[in-house]
Amino acid sequence: MEPTDLTLEVLNGIRQELRDTREALGSRLEEVSRRVVESEVRTSTAIADLAGTVREMTSVLRAANDLRPRVERCEHDIADIKRRVG
Repeated sequence: MEPTDLTLEVLNGIRQELRDTREALGSRLEEVSRRVVESEVRTSTAIADLAGTVREMTSVLRAANDLRPRVERCEHDIADIKRRVG
């Protein structure tokens, strides 16, 4: 079977479409990679902010916990004063 001009033209067309598809896929892959990196940066920033907030809340809770014995003494004193005053 001898190749015809039509067969060669079809094969050349297929080859060109494959090249075009490969370039388009490469371009889209670069775009997806860029978006993933941007997303990772946003996620990292959010995690760092969250970690800072957790540290602040931990400090607040520790401070409140440190005050608990004093508050309990004050409440006890208030209850004693109320009993005495009547």
